Amino acid sequence: MLDVSVAAAIAVRSEPWVAGAAVALRRALLHVRWATLLLVTLSLGVQAWDPARIVHAAARRGDQAQQGAQALRQAMVSVQSQDELSQLTAVNEFFNRRLQYRDDVDIWGQIDYWASPLESLQKGMADCEDYAIAKYFTLTALGMPHRKLRMVYVRAAIGGRDGLVQPHMVLAYYPNPEADPYVLDNLITELRRAGRRPDLSPVFSFNAEGLWEGVGPVLVGGAGPAERLSRWRDALAKARQDGFFQ
Repeated sequence: MLDVSVAAAIAVRSEPWVAGAAVALRRALLHVRWATLLLVTLSLGVQAWDPARIVHAAARRGDQAQQGAQALRQAMVSVQSQDELSQLTAVNEFFNRRLQYRDDVDIWGQIDYWASPLESLQKGMADCEDYAIAKYFTLTALGMPHRKLRMVYVRAAIGGRDGLVQPHMVLAYYPNPEADPYVLDNLITELRRAGRRPDLSPVFSFNAEGLWEGVGPVLVGGAGPAERLSRWRDALAKARQDGFFQ
């Protein structure tokens, strides 16, 4: 669930899924030094999937987490040698089917909490950020480069283009930097190009390597969403602790 500050930022303006997103985003984001995200990036280390470590970490969280981790391990092994689109499809479907959507208040008793993949499997529940986080770290653990993936805050028209608009998060996959990205979403499991998702209007996007206006090529160099970066930093730390990377 998005907190009030980010929800307000998203409400400022709808952005297109194309390069050259409007600089209005800067008015929407809270002040924080770009160095914060840079430190997160430098601390990532080398990506390496450690399935035994993931399962061991899950065992400390109880039976449901361990069962979920075993199922995730099997799913990862089955697509480890396949092409990226097959990996995207498998990971997207795995978490959409494995986790039930709930708000953070119902899951964690907090207005906003970013869960690690194992935390989500432990609960068997997730909100939109948790789905995107779980998919992001599972795909990068399989060896997908961070530069091909972005977490994207969007304004989602629930029920279609003219539906109720609310803040939402999805994961975007770029086959190449100029491509119309594929969208991994808990609302619609079918992988679709962003151009086929007129119900989503991106506001800003980020990964372990940067923060962007909309989903375009313009890096935000001076400011960013302070609350979001701290939660992202925590998510990175938990994913490392659980064995998704070294």
